[in-house]
Amino acid sequence: MATVEGRFSENSRASRINLTRSARTPFRNSFDTFMTILTGGFTILILIPLVAIVWDVAREGIGQLGIQSFTELPPPPGLTEGGFGNAIIGTIYTLGIGAAFSVPLGILAAVYLSEFGRGTQLAYMVKFATNVLAGVPAILAGLFAYTVVVLTTGTFSAFAGGVALSVVMVPIVLRATEEGLLLVPQEMRQAAIGVGATKFQTISRIVIPAALPSIATAVTLSLARAGGEAAPLLFTALNNNFWSTDIWAPIATLPVLIYFYAIIPFKAQQQLAWTAALVLLAIILTVSISSRLLTRRKFQ
Repeated sequence: MATVEGRFSENSRASRINLTRSARTPFRNSFDTFMTILTGGFTILILIPLVAIVWDVAREGIGQLGIQSFTELPPPPGLTEGGFGNAIIGTIYTLGIGAAFSVPLGILAAVYLSEFGRGTQLAYMVKFATNVLAGVPAILAGLFAYTVVVLTTGTFSAFAGGVALSVVMVPIVLRATEEGLLLVPQEMRQAAIGVGATKFQTISRIVIPAALPSIATAVTLSLARAGGEAAPLLFTALNNNFWSTDIWAPIATLPVLIYFYAIIPFKAQQQLAWTAALVLLAIILTVSISSRLLTRRKFQ
């Protein structure tokens, strides 16, 4: 008798739970639908400025885009024929130098913070310094590189421009890489150590490869941020109206060319600035898409 009553009580309890769940289901479905619509609406609002910028740059800059844009030097004020091939080379040089300094430093610092220095005073100081550096205006990075490199070497140069850009890139690489490393499950580290791997082997062969998509994203974000900075380069790389591949000499860059030509009261130079902005945008977009495709192919 007791068994029958117990079963009846359990069935009644289960029925009440099912009724409660069925009563909540329409509310949950409505709430999920509402949140999906709200999220989609905010996503569209975020995309509107991006699409507007890309559309304006493409509409204004595509008219003068041609082979001469990549193979010729900028025209003097008042003339219409010319390009900005030297500025493309200079941009690649300065970004390459900046990445050569910032990427290894940022990744190594992120590995320390996520794998060795959790909870330590030094890790706290590094994070605090990184947050402060991330909020420093880019022009101050240019002043720093001017003081350390330009005044020391006695000349503006692509190397000084790369140093300035590396200061801008380091906090982005460090913070994004650290987040990617922290997302790697702790079980993977424990499994590697359980089969006899050392700490170095675990980090180099397990953790970093697993976080490689995040690291690639960090590098891409840093290149995108530094690629559009003109203020640091005005104090360091300056400008050059001729072809130059000497990293110890002034060099032309796309952001500086866009800045100078946008304020020149000549229609041809303003049009060239729009075209240079379109090329710079295409370079950043190409780097971003390429890194995504390469990392996705590697981990599929």
